[in-house]
Amino acid sequence: MSFSVKPVLTGRRTVLRPFTEADADAMGEIVADPEVVRFTFEPSTDLTPERLRTWYGSRATAPDRLDLAVTDPETGEVLGEVVLYEYDAAARSCTFRTLIGPRGRGRGIGTEATRLIVAHGFGSLGLHRVELAAWAHNHRALRVYEKAGFVVEGVRREVQVREGEWADEVIMAILDREWAALSATAR
Repeated sequence: MSFSVKPVLTGRRTVLRPFTEADADAMGEIVADPEVVRFTFEPSTDLTPERLRTWYGSRATAPDRLDLAVTDPETGEVLGEVVLYEYDAAARSCTFRTLIGPRGRGRGIGTEATRLIVAHGFGSLGLHRVELAAWAHNHRALRVYEKAGFVVEGVRREVQVREGEWADEVIMAILDREWAALSATAR
């Protein structure tokens, strides 16, 4: 299994496609959004335009992870990203993360993007397990992950100070057989 192949995954509400350097400006706006900062990055993270161009320009050739742009199918506008990374060949597992900017929220795009990338992981990549970690106070994301079939496995209590408060981190995962059962009932 390799993340070298960068697919285009098409749904009704979004198209996931490989990143290009030209996406750096749109992603720069998205990662500067206060909600994205609150739930994703350390506020002190220095994401300069040059750093973003280098990062997103290199995603299409990164063999160790799959970063895809979440886009609007009508306009092509970049609305966020989905990522599979930290592949463990022996366990056939990897970690998932996503972020959706303000123009993509409240439209079901995050849920569909999550389902598309998870379906790719199980169906095309042969994964057994996909896991993630999310802040306990990120209720929107936790709901998206639950709708996509992820199950809470545990909580790492008070792992970091976020906005002056101790924050819990929720660990969730979905297994290939759980995904198959969900997919069979969705037909």
